[in-house]
Amino acid sequence: MHKFNVFGTLMSVHRQQDEWLLFVESGTGMRRRVYDVIIPSELSSEQLLGYLDDIFHEHSSDKHPSVTLG
Repeated sequence: MHKFNVFGTLMSVHRQQDEWLLFVESGTGMRRRVYDVIIPSELSSEQLLGYLDDIFHEHSSDKHPSVTLG
């Protein structure tokens, strides 16, 4: 599992049966699957941060200018 702060939203990416699954994390340990974002299965774990930054860049702000490790 990989955790990221995606422009202020805590998210995690899990590898399951050769595909990446994206989740929004809550502060209580619950997570909600994000179905409308597909992460290409050929991406390596090192490429996830850059991919999420590209996909969600319209959510950037002065307070959260980029995706960071969470």
